[in-house]
Amino acid sequence: MQKKQQYALGFYLGYPLLWLLGWLPLGVLYRLSDLFFLLVAALGYRKKVIDKNLLMAFPEKSQKERATIRRRFYRHFADLFVETLVLQHCKAEKIRRRVEVENPEVMEDLLAQGHDVVAVSAHYGNWEWVPAASLGLQALGTSVYRPLKNPYFDRFMLRLRSLYGSRNIPLNNVAREIVGFKRQNQRFILGLISDQSPSKFELHYWTTFLTQDTPVILGPEKMARLAKAKVVYWQMDKIKRGRYRMRFVPYPGDEASDPEFAITEWHVRLLEAQIQQHPEYWLWSHKRWKYQHLKK
Repeated sequence: MQKKQQYALGFYLGYPLLWLLGWLPLGVLYRLSDLFFLLVAALGYRKKVIDKNLLMAFPEKSQKERATIRRRFYRHFADLFVETLVLQHCKAEKIRRRVEVENPEVMEDLLAQGHDVVAVSAHYGNWEWVPAASLGLQALGTSVYRPLKNPYFDRFMLRLRSLYGSRNIPLNNVAREIVGFKRQNQRFILGLISDQSPSKFELHYWTTFLTQDTPVILGPEKMARLAKAKVVYWQMDKIKRGRYRMRFVPYPGDEASDPEFAITEWHVRLLEAQIQQHPEYWLWSHKRWKYQHLKK
């Protein structure tokens, strides 16, 4: 069977169930999440990848401590799955009530002063709820994305991420879109998830992240300079099941004149501190260290 046919079969078999589950109240979905957690843990979903990542990030921890983090990650991952499903039929206001925005004045003041903003976030907490939580901001919300391998699920996720007015921009079109916004005098917030591994053609900057020599995406820094925008780290922390807190952390320096990589190092350290405090809420199933730095 050709790859395209496999993708189509997987989507059309799974989508009706996902659509129906999305109608259930979140309280009921959390009961299903408990079952999903047991299944994921029993099957050892991406266990080798997760265990390798945890060993690399926390070599000082015991095997038992890392196993505890993995189990807690599975529980959060199960919750994240149902929290994403509920977006299909849920009004934004219901999501906003579950995400406490600690200091909205940071973003409000920057936009009122006429600044565009590059919003840096990560695969931490629940990044899928961010568009709903930021609806009150007076600017066009946009997000940069990399298409999924399965085009059918890619369209499904894009629809979810566009439900609350956010505009999704393919990575290769970002610079062109920014120029267009500037010409139209359109105030915008450009959301970028910063912790993905760069492609093998973009291994331009390496830093130490969670004890590992790690390549880092330079998109937030590049886009901020291109757009002459302010940079704000959107820090999302999980308070408890179904409850999150978002805090806006503005870049403390000068985006236009600070040394190269200063912005990148700043947001990497912020994410690193979050992970070190509560590691179970980061996406450990992602192959973050698939490239090795060949030092001269």
